[in-house]
Amino acid sequence: MGTEERVNQGSSPNLGPQIRGVREQHRLSLRALADRCGLSTNAISLIERGEHSPSIATLHKLATALGMRITDFFQQTDEHAVVFTDQDDRLVANGPGFVMECLAIGLRNQQIEPFVVTIEPESPKSGVPVVHSGQEFVYCLNGSLRYRIGEKTYYLGPGDSLLFEANQAHCFWNDSSIPAQILLIFQATEGGDLARRRHMQARDTTGDGNR
Repeated sequence: MGTEERVNQGSSPNLGPQIRGVREQHRLSLRALADRCGLSTNAISLIERGEHSPSIATLHKLATALGMRITDFFQQTDEHAVVFTDQDDRLVANGPGFVMECLAIGLRNQQIEPFVVTIEPESPKSGVPVVHSGQEFVYCLNGSLRYRIGEKTYYLGPGDSLLFEANQAHCFWNDSSIPAQILLIFQATEGGDLARRRHMQARDTTGDGNR
């Protein structure tokens, strides 16, 4: 346990009510939010009712449309100069084919968003690559995965990393037989504009691995 200033965090965010609450605060109908983020009204309704788990890409689309940071979906918290997060206090969100753990939230003027993402083995290779502002850093902790940036696909094993400008279309997937785990860090642009970003669930259909 650390001795620095700490933000107490729960174990799992209740995403649906948070999304609905923010939407209603903005006085947005389901249709208006759907038009902003490119999702169907039915998909948003299912998420708000807790009947569907959103992908990483969907969380980013909703965050952008609602003017939020993706970490805001995990917990609204006061801002601090120092944030310590015990490994047992990480906020966890489960989605289709992945588990996303928030490593830190609540820093004053926070300009990075760090996550550990576990991707299930033999995950589907379908999905739309995403672009967003800022830079992105990926470090493979365990297992292996493929990361497509533009027209090139990279193979990442334990210890391999990628750093790239995130305005290039990108996605990732795990076509191995064991889970893959990555450290994923998003960096904002222009004064911590963390809300103006999207991300992918990490799926693609073409390309051979390059190392």
